[in-house]
This record gives sequence, structure tokens and C-alpha cells, in this order.
Amino acid sequence: MKLSIKSKLTISLSAIAVILLISATISVLEYAKMSTYVSDLIADDISSLNTAHKLADISNKYNLDILAVIGDEVDHEIPRFDQEYFLSHCDSLRTSLESNVIQPLTDSVVYACSAYVLTSLELETVLDSYFIDSRSWYFNRLQPSFALLASDIDALETAIYNDLEKNSKTFERGFYRSIIPGIIAVGVGLLLVVMLLFFMLSYYVKPLYKMLDSLEGYRTYNKKYTYTFDGDDELKKLNDGIAELSAENLQLRKRLKDMKTKASDELERNQP
Repeated sequence: MKLSIKSKLTISLSAIAVILLISATISVLEYAKMSTYVSDLIADDISSLNTAHKLADISNKYNLDILAVIGDEVDHEIPRFDQEYFLSHCDSLRTSLESNVIQPLTDSVVYACSAYVLTSLELETVLDSYFIDSRSWYFNRLQPSFALLASDIDALETAIYNDLEKNSKTFERGFYRSIIPGIIAVGVGLLLVVMLLFFMLSYYVKPLYKMLDSLEGYRTYNKKYTYTFDGDDELKKLNDGIAELSAENLQLRKRLKDMKTKASDELERNQP
């Protein structure tokens, strides 16, 4: 099937446009999918990290309140630990994070909290007793429980932070992975543009210059238009038409020249 110049150019440019469009669509869809998934994970990590900080603040405040009661000789109201509020935050960590590492650490925090609260409930008995030294009770019994709870909370915060760092790196890797199709598309598009340019120069621009040179020789020096090339499009038809017209014009010029010569000879013979 013969293709016109217009068809060839349309097909070439359409191919470049389709490749760029498909690759751009793949890049956008890949980035959107990756961005939504990883962004949700990062948001959960940040929320969980704030929750872990809140757990640390609650336990620290309660421990300082107990220490204030023991350290002062003036009677203070015995502090109360809102264990239900504390455990509800631990439950939120379980539901928001699906890591196999973080969930056991959350369970450890719950167990350490239960042990610490159970030990802290001895405070009222210790303060009312004349035989138990409150300071010794605090540093020998309560403080080790609190240190274990604080250590578990720190380990939980570290694990959440590591998970956040891992998800951030995943987001970065996913971003670069999502733009790879776009980079490939740009490279392929540039390659096709170069190939199209080479095609245009070889099959259209160069023949046009050859046609112009041959036409200039015909017009200036009455040379025969002899340029030919292989092809099946409009440019080939144009070249064949120019060659045909120039050949006919040369024949016409030759006939006119012969007619002028014959007329001149007859005029000389008829002169007395």
C-alpha cells in the first residue's frame, strides 16, 4: 500500500505521541498508587509516634507525682493513674500499625504498665505504715517497674521511628520507580524524533535539493533534467512531472530553433 507524505508524517508523529502518552499515564498511575499507599503508612507512623510520646508523658507525670508525695513531708493527695486511658492508646497502636515487630512491643508496654500500676497501688499502704520506708519502697520496688515501662515505651518509639524511616525510603524509591517509565518515554521519544529527522533529511530534504540543482542546470544551462530517485509518494510524482515537462520543453526549444534556422535559410535563398 502506497503512503502519502502526509500519511507518513502523521503516522510517525502519532507513534511518538502515543508512546509519550502511554508512558506518562503509567507514570502517573504508578506514582498515585504508590503515593497513596505509602502516605497512609507514613501518616499512621506519625500518629503512632505521637501516641507513644503521649504514653511516655502520662507515665512520667504519674511517676513524678508519686515521687512528690514521697519526697514531701506535707500530705498530698495520692495521684491516680488513668489506666483505661493509657490502655486505649495502646489499643490504637495495635489497630493502626500492622508491623510484626511493633505489635509485640505494644503488648510489652501493656504488661509493663499493668505491673507498674499494680505496684503503685501499694502507695497508700506504704504511706500509712510505720514500718515501711516509703523512699526504699519507691527506689527498690516502684522505680524498677517504672524503668521497665519507660524502657518498653522507648523501644516502641524506636521501632515506630524505624518503621517511619523505612516507609520514607520506600516512598523515595517508589517515586524514582514511578518516573522511570517517563524517563524511558522521553528517551524513546527523542530517539524517534532523531529517526524521523534522519528520515526527513534522507528521503525528502536531500531529494528536494537534488531536484533544485537539476532544475537550476536545466534553466541556466539548458541541461537535461536527469535526476531520479526511488519512491512512491507525491515527491516522486513531482520529480517525474518536472522531468517530463523539462523534456517536452527541451524538445519544443529544439523545434523552435530548427524552425528559426530553416526560416533563416529560406530567407537567404530568396534574397536576390
